[in-house]
Amino acid sequence: MSTIFNSSNSLYDFVVRDGNGVKGIVDSGLLEVPQRYIQPLHEQINKLDSRTHNLPAIDLSKLNGPEHDQVVDQIVSASETLGFFQVLNHGVPVELLESLKDSAHSFFSLPPEKKAIYLTGLSPSPLIKYGTSFVPEKEKALEWKDYISMVYSNDEDALQYWPNQCKEVALEYLKLASKLVKDLVEILMDNLGVKLDESKIEGLLGMRMVNMNYYPACPNPELTVGVGRHSDMGAITVLLQDGIGGLYVKVEGDNDDDTNKGEWLEIPPIHGALVINIGDTLQILSNGKYKSAEHRVRTTNTQSRVSVPVFTLPNPTEVIVPLPEVVKKDGLARYRQVIFQDYMKNFFGNAHAGKKSLDFATIKSA
Repeated sequence: MSTIFNSSNSLYDFVVRDGNGVKGIVDSGLLEVPQRYIQPLHEQINKLDSRTHNLPAIDLSKLNGPEHDQVVDQIVSASETLGFFQVLNHGVPVELLESLKDSAHSFFSLPPEKKAIYLTGLSPSPLIKYGTSFVPEKEKALEWKDYISMVYSNDEDALQYWPNQCKEVALEYLKLASKLVKDLVEILMDNLGVKLDESKIEGLLGMRMVNMNYYPACPNPELTVGVGRHSDMGAITVLLQDGIGGLYVKVEGDNDDDTNKGEWLEIPPIHGALVINIGDTLQILSNGKYKSAEHRVRTTNTQSRVSVPVFTLPNPTEVIVPLPEVVKKDGLARYRQVIFQDYMKNFFGNAHAGKKSLDFATIKSA
């Protein structure tokens, strides 16, 4: 089997074009990471160089009680600083979360030819894509990850076209996570003194997709990354991670003398919790008040890891621009007006490079 990997091109064809994915490399019995997956030294993740994020998960059930204001403060504070926080009592049953993890393993355990039917150009729907890495054709070093991405259009299409191994649980998760996102967005907008009508909220959160990510056990995890440094382009991401861990978030800091600036924090798995991640869209809308989080994923050599994010994004034709109420308070706009489909095209047109995607909308003199 190792003869398939005797050149970079044959490896690429096997993994990317033929749909074997990273799992195909691992299943072939390869004992060392192929050169194509070895990250530059400055992108490799040294677990010893980071510390664990130790803030407790936010209990959303307390929003309905006397501690409402404190919970809102916790949500706002996390969104203004790290751009990441974890939540409990979020409205998604723990049994559903466990089923999601099981269904992800079921899908990625399928024979390669059963997964390859969802490759671009073969998939029964343009809204479903099975792939590997982020943009393999643009990346010098590939990511150690396979995934399936399912964009929601309506229930009927989801139940007809999404993979049988996960369609019911993925659809239920997407709906409950979307409600959670809407509640969080309303809290964050209220904090800015902004009231958005239903049509505006629908425009900002109208495109929804659920991914299942699979990170096979890696023989040399210190040389690879599961996902490279990036921020998400949408409004808010809801993420289920399993108990293995490996998610890291970068501390931005608000000023030059912030001693923790540039440090990477590991977001530890908490049973029953969901991770909330602020995206570029909210950073632009808030004129920089809320921070989209730069994050990355480490691989492991012990066992395969899964994660299941729900991305909520603006509709492609939505105009994204700092909210006028916030610009009025700040005295200047830090981002220019962009149509979201243009932002999305730029995002997917480049390999991951931290928060560089935001440069597309940033006003340089701001």
